Amino acid sequence: MQRASLAALPCPIARTLDLVGEWWTLLIIRDALRGARRFDDFKATGIADNVLSARLKRLTAAGVFKRRRYQTRPDRYEYLLTEKGRTLGPVVLALRAWGKRFTKGRDASHIVHKTCGGDVELDFRCAKCDRAIEGTEIAAQSDDAYVL
Repeated sequence: MQRASLAALPCPIARTLDLVGEWWTLLIIRDALRGARRFDDFKATGIADNVLSARLKRLTAAGVFKRRRYQTRPDRYEYLLTEKGRTLGPVVLALRAWGKRFTKGRDASHIVHKTCGGDVELDFRCAKCDRAIEGTEIAAQSDDAYVL
């Protein structure tokens, strides 16, 4: 099924979803953040080869991954997250936190700080006063109804 493009909307959330909003895409990024690099590494989720190939091509073209040859005869490539791709980490962690709170099921992962072993958590912080804030303290300001 062909979907409509959200890329031209005046909303950064819509434009982001246009690129990474399909569920396999975020699972590919999740796995890359965990260290997956090669085509077969990404297949652990059960994604079909043709879908994985299409997603990796699209993410590479968008600059989320950099493709690098690691073998010749036959040529084989690995997919490395760029800075643009690595900065999707908080998005994936936010989805994980939401899922832990509002969905049922086993959690097979634990996200910790490598240095001290502490749990990694996300929070809202004010860029001006550098204070942690609650969701109820946030207001969207926009001239356009589509923009958050």
